[in-house]
Amino acid sequence: MRRWVSRALLALLKALSRLPYPLLAAIGRGLGTLAWWLAAPRRRVALTNLRMCFPELAESQRRAIARDHFRFFVRSFLERFIFWFGPPQRIRALVRIENFDIVRARLGRPLIILAPHFVAIDGCGMRLAMDTPFVTVYARQKDPVLNEAMLQGRTRFPGAVVLARQAGLRSVVRHVRDGLPFYFLPDMDLGARDAIFVPFFGVPAATVTSTARLARLTGAAVVPFVTRMTDTGYVGRFYPPLDDFPGDDVAAATRRVNAFIEERVREMPAQYLWTHKRFKTRPPGEPSPYRKD
Repeated sequence: MRRWVSRALLALLKALSRLPYPLLAAIGRGLGTLAWWLAAPRRRVALTNLRMCFPELAESQRRAIARDHFRFFVRSFLERFIFWFGPPQRIRALVRIENFDIVRARLGRPLIILAPHFVAIDGCGMRLAMDTPFVTVYARQKDPVLNEAMLQGRTRFPGAVVLARQAGLRSVVRHVRDGLPFYFLPDMDLGARDAIFVPFFGVPAATVTSTARLARLTGAAVVPFVTRMTDTGYVGRFYPPLDDFPGDDVAAATRRVNAFIEERVREMPAQYLWTHKRFKTRPPGEPSPYRKD
């Protein structure tokens, strides 16, 4: 029964994705406002994160950012079905990639595309995959129907390689050394394993050292890629490669990655993934900041 319900929901989401874009975006914003009121556990997570990262703001300002975040997040969820199943010409019309010359000049050599968790990450990543094959990793979804749809969507363009996170980095290293760019999302709390505590908005955050370690193992350039939703579509912007990265100090290199992400978050705070428990892993003896869901 659950699989049948999931397939019916997937069919509905595919149908919605065919609507004119302004109408679909409006539906996403409306459902996002509803989710703000109904999804109390995720609302508490977002507000906790914002209190920790922006203590200088008034509570009313943090709540306004969180409400806007829910609208962006639900919009991005509905719209990703355009990118997974819609016609390529519609995707090209919706997404603009800026500064692609930075990447074009490095194709065929080891390259890490550093893509923080902004809500537009899936759409801009799919647009990039249309012209630039790359390898990336994913977290398996609990719902097998959604997991199947996600894999089908993300591998629809030739050359895309999508690996389960549980497979580890050995396969990634091989692909990067062979010249396939690695589309890497560096800013999730995945637990204490392979992570160190470095500041994120001044708060110790368990942060994977994979960016620095992979760059050292492969000699890859690390090029940040920041994604943004607009009223009319998506923009993905490449930034110059990180200079002298990773250097001799993995911890310092990891701090540099977090500092770069902080700068971009301050530019569009409502579009960062605040509903993720970024600070759930704490230093020994420090309690979790999140209330029980």
